[in-house]
Amino acid sequence: MAETIQELYLHNPMIKKRWENFLKDRGITVFADQEVDTIDQTIGLFDEQDNLVGTGSIAGKTIKYIAVSDDGSGESGSRFNQLVSALEMKLAEAGHFQIFVFTKPQYETSFQHVGFNTLAKTDYGLILEKGTPNIDTYRKGLPQKPEGAKSTVAIVMNANPFTKGHRYLVEKAAKENDCVYVFVVNQDVSLFTTQERTQLVEEGTKDWDNVLVANGGDYMVSYLSFPAYFIKDQDNAIKYQTALDASLFKNQLAKPLGIQTRYLGTEPTSHTTNLYNETLKTILPPEVDVKEIPRLTAGSGQNVVSAREVRALIKDGSIEPLAQYVPETTANFIKENLDLLQKRILKGQKINGN
Repeated sequence: MAETIQELYLHNPMIKKRWENFLKDRGITVFADQEVDTIDQTIGLFDEQDNLVGTGSIAGKTIKYIAVSDDGSGESGSRFNQLVSALEMKLAEAGHFQIFVFTKPQYETSFQHVGFNTLAKTDYGLILEKGTPNIDTYRKGLPQKPEGAKSTVAIVMNANPFTKGHRYLVEKAAKENDCVYVFVVNQDVSLFTTQERTQLVEEGTKDWDNVLVANGGDYMVSYLSFPAYFIKDQDNAIKYQTALDASLFKNQLAKPLGIQTRYLGTEPTSHTTNLYNETLKTILPPEVDVKEIPRLTAGSGQNVVSAREVRALIKDGSIEPLAQYVPETTANFIKENLDLLQKRILKGQKINGN
């Protein structure tokens, strides 16, 4: 009897324990809630004696937690191919024809053999993709920079929502350069949706002809969305994730788009974002300069302008102080949609974070 693919239902404690033990034996030992809870489906490969000899999971359009055993007869390669093929079929059934993998560097060749292309690679891990759309189609869909532009820079922001601090950073970049790409992180896990955040950035920067606002798609990814299920230490996990982010930006976007500098705002209150900024300053140069700009302060100059503070005001329904923190376009949107935003918070939308 040939080896077979079966569903693994991780809500069953016995099945989940067997799955975890199999992965632990192959060096994958992190099963944090933020990693496991994102899993949509898990499959197992079983031999004739009903032994688990391979497993893989999908989360959205990403393959993760993939591992196979080798019985010494060279079976691991065919088992790997069989697993990936089955996972691709599951993803296609779910309507995903663009697939990502975040994995260890030693698996690069195996994934390349089944049609994946490497987007970024570090000592800790790598990102690969397969299918369409892909990085080429993403780049082709970006707005074109002004003809004759020489100095081209980039800013990546979540803008949840777009504040005077964000505008200050964009303004500084726009005054100092011919073209500024502003990439808005494409993750609908914030109080403001990606569409709303992008709209507010566009409206808040429309007085600069040399500013190009674009959705970051799947390539301008924040460290929050990178799996780190094979890195035990949290700070190392953040460094691994941000190193991949920086490497992807440098090689797949900055180089082909001619981006020479990335502008950052300082983050005095966030340990995670400070690690992120330090990683960018380590990996991007010399090909891409990093310019870190001190954050804009509000009122008496003691407090930095913070999107977190704006979200707290929304929760409390405090409209009057908004003018200190956000441009008029953002303030008008918040006033018009205050009930909707407060309902999202009441339903459990988190407002902490940057």
